[in-house]
Amino acid sequence: MALYLLVFGVCLLVMGAVLLVLMNAGTPRYRTEPKDLIALFDKALESKVSETEWNALIGYPIRHDEYLDNVRRRASHLMDTHGRRWQIAQGKPLLNQEGYAELKALRDHLAAHTALRQR
Repeated sequence: MALYLLVFGVCLLVMGAVLLVLMNAGTPRYRTEPKDLIALFDKALESKVSETEWNALIGYPIRHDEYLDNVRRRASHLMDTHGRRWQIAQGKPLLNQEGYAELKALRDHLAAHTALRQR
């Protein structure tokens, strides 16, 4: 009987600890920051970004910063109008020449805005 109570007590303690940890653990959140978009744009300009990586950042809204969400929407629009997704697998550029120039300008604008915001 003592062994039964010992095993029951240990199991109860372990389940209680797990329940306590699960109740106190928050939902993980990912916040897209300007440095994340700048890094993505740099990789896209170097033709080193995958379609999955592009869609992971550009495909989801940024709710905590309206300016960043506008940049994200502009990048999404660039992909819709100038994108060449089918050529990524061949190592060719993600965007055509006009899209490349617009993405570079968008990246430079975001970098300048971020630098001003940090001052």
